[in-house]
Amino acid sequence: MEQTAPQKGTVTARAIEQIKAMIGGGRLEPGQRLPTERDLAAQLGISRSSMREAIRALTVLGVLEARHGSGIYVTQLEAGDLLETFGVVADLSRGPRLVELLEVRRVLESTATALAAARITGPQLAGVESHLAAMEATDDPEEILSHDLAFHRAIVAAAGNETMAAILEGLSSRTFRARVWRGYQEEGAFERTRREHSRIHQALVARDPEAARVAAAGHVGEVEAWLRAQLD
Repeated sequence: MEQTAPQKGTVTARAIEQIKAMIGGGRLEPGQRLPTERDLAAQLGISRSSMREAIRALTVLGVLEARHGSGIYVTQLEAGDLLETFGVVADLSRGPRLVELLEVRRVLESTATALAAARITGPQLAGVESHLAAMEATDDPEEILSHDLAFHRAIVAAAGNETMAAILEGLSSRTFRARVWRGYQEEGAFERTRREHSRIHQALVARDPEAARVAAAGHVGEVEAWLRAQLD
């Protein structure tokens, strides 16, 4: 019976999984240089062209990095680097997908805010307060957007979970927020936003995780409900 050659895409996908397995199994450590393309292809039993495509794909995903004149290295595997493409999805999504992303953000951000209420330090709380004060001192939409983003970043950072912070960063990029909030704020929602931020801040000051969770969920939920109404 005549055998058909394996599809190139399938071979490349297998190579990607094998390299990931080498990293996950500790045979390749963060910061370590990969064997040469030729040696790695021979080791895994695939063509150099398929290996090249696999390396290119893992580089785009942030798993590998090419250093000019030095070779290919495993990155430090930081969550922010590995989840960078997630932010692209958020920036490009429209309609019902935007609602889904806000729903995910509501769940994660309320959890992060609850963690922050239990863990936030004095200097971190002062940083949150500075952005809250800046938002209350201006009616300029761009400044409000900038400090709103910084307000939430500071809270998520205080939660102390870098992976959660990286996911929320993707869900809360400036581009994504600007698209959703432009219409939301045009309906006179500045004061409501300030009140919601104030409730979140009060819960942080009180070191009350449950109040912080409820306040954050309500805040994101307002935007989510507005967007659902726009689609309906």
